[in-house]
Amino acid sequence: MPSVGIAVGDNKKEYPGNLTPFVTVTCVVAAMGGLIFGYDIGISGGVTSMPSFLRKFFPSVYHKQQDSITNKYCKYDSQTLTMFTSSLYLAALLASLVASIVTRKYGRKLSMLFGGLLFCAGAIINGFAKAVWMLILGRILLGFGIGFTNQSVPLYLSEMAPYKYRGALNIGFQLSITAGILIANVLNYFFSKIHGGWGWRLSLGGAMVPALIITVGSLVLPDTPNSMIERGQHDEAREKLKRVRGVDDVDEEFNDLVAASEASKKVENSWKNLLQRKYRPHVAMAVMIPFFQQLTGINVIMFYAPVLFNTIGFGNDAALMSAVITGIVNVVATMVSIYGVDKWGRRFFFLQGGCQMLISQIVVAACIGAKFGIDGNPGELPKWYGIVVVLFFCIYVAGFSWSWGPLGWLVPSEIFPLEIRSAAQSVTVSVNMLFTFIIAQVFLTMLCHLKFGIFLFLAFFVVLMSIFIYYFLPETKGIPIEEMGQVWTTHWFWARYVTDEDYPMGGGYEMTEGGQGPKSV
Repeated sequence: MPSVGIAVGDNKKEYPGNLTPFVTVTCVVAAMGGLIFGYDIGISGGVTSMPSFLRKFFPSVYHKQQDSITNKYCKYDSQTLTMFTSSLYLAALLASLVASIVTRKYGRKLSMLFGGLLFCAGAIINGFAKAVWMLILGRILLGFGIGFTNQSVPLYLSEMAPYKYRGALNIGFQLSITAGILIANVLNYFFSKIHGGWGWRLSLGGAMVPALIITVGSLVLPDTPNSMIERGQHDEAREKLKRVRGVDDVDEEFNDLVAASEASKKVENSWKNLLQRKYRPHVAMAVMIPFFQQLTGINVIMFYAPVLFNTIGFGNDAALMSAVITGIVNVVATMVSIYGVDKWGRRFFFLQGGCQMLISQIVVAACIGAKFGIDGNPGELPKWYGIVVVLFFCIYVAGFSWSWGPLGWLVPSEIFPLEIRSAAQSVTVSVNMLFTFIIAQVFLTMLCHLKFGIFLFLAFFVVLMSIFIYYFLPETKGIPIEEMGQVWTTHWFWARYVTDEDYPMGGGYEMTEGGQGPKSV
């Protein structure tokens, strides 16, 4: 059966509004919440490759690292070491469930504030850690912080942004994540050179800086009109909507927001409500998109980039510098997505990025397999060979960074109706963190046993997720967030679960083969 997408006709609703300096600055500040997530992703892999850190907390790994006989694929295979990295994401999973209640009842700002404060506390404990249990405790607090911010920031951005620019402004969150990764990699490179072996404390403790940015930012940010209406502040919400949109004529959008809020208040339990038939496409996307996002393998590459490069023959400095290079590619490629996501659409980037990642993973597997074989002891790695491996890593990272990276957060945050928005976003974050935890925990063991085949394992899932997007994700570009329900009613598969009576607002939608281009109704 062909893929069927949604196009928007000429008579769709178009709320008046501009991309005002106020909303731009507001979204930039809110998007800074991504810094703490990105900083942690980048910092953990660099720290775990520093000999001084390993010697103090993980001596068995340190001795394997120094042992030339040990299979290179298995140098870092330690469940305790991976627990240092992955414990954060298990905590984030639990925190996202609590964050759903806070976000819905008390607003998006309070969730951001809690996230910043918890992350700051975790950074302080990690910076002053004397034993492994302090590292794990600090990581758990960092995870609580990430759970709150990742739950609230994408929702905040989707609700504040004018629908025509929603994609670009929402991807500011992913841009902050990539910037955080890059900053962490650069700091790791320089801190690793500090004499006395305490540079890792600066790397871990430095997480206080992005934590303070989002903490202070949450205090000065305005609440979204959607959130204010949800809490009964209608007059304030109307004035805020006028300021956010930069026009006085906001009646149509305001009335639709109020109608959506009134409908959401009739829902007694938003979690139980997720089980309704008409929300099956939303729940499917809330689960499958973050599931596949993690099975691209990107986070293990970002977590363990220095470890991975060190494993395949790079020295410590070269491994950290290679991680910096991939971090730069990550930031630049995310900017490409910001530029094009509202022009070329979500499906285009998902599918193009999937093809690019698939080719890169196959080439990397072939390169590493040809040189390292099964025993993982190739001797000295030629410089040109290392350059080729890093080049295809960069091509892979670029493919992810303008597709599954930003869109994995954008699409779920924009498709949920208000009555299930907080709960469904928590599902997205929880699934994301669950599989981030699982993959982070087992990756080094899988690398030890599957060798170069680990990249073919991940490539298999890239094929599956591209097929899923092609057949099951409708295009959501340029559709107002409160009208998003219509994309399901005319989809070839989801229309059997969602009817026009479920989403009576709006109109002007008609199916197009392959999700290509608008078709007028």
